[in-house]
Amino acid sequence: MDKIMMNQMQFYGYHGLYPEENKLGQRFIVDLQLELDLQQAGTSDDMKESVNYGHVYEVAKRVVEGEAKNLVEAVAEQLAATLLQTFTKIQAVTVKVVKPDPPIPGHYHSVAVEICRERV
Repeated sequence: MDKIMMNQMQFYGYHGLYPEENKLGQRFIVDLQLELDLQQAGTSDDMKESVNYGHVYEVAKRVVEGEAKNLVEAVAEQLAATLLQTFTKIQAVTVKVVKPDPPIPGHYHSVAVEICRERV
């Protein structure tokens, strides 16, 4: 299956278990891998045969900057479901949500979840 990758999209959301996360918010970085057949788009040069990256970005922004969730796992699930519902050409999606500055003591780069969901 062909893939469209959208990497390192940055959003500001209010997700987390701790009250300060819900009040102050924080950065979230999202990577998407969209699986779909791109042969027609490539041969016809017609956007109707692909998905509009700008529209995908707006969906991701709406989800990540929308209603606060306790878990980034829930953010990833909602984003995957919304993308599959919105864009019928997408057959599968991999969503990675990175939380670069979680309130966890210790030295690390970030924490992240990655899920893969398919159209059924």
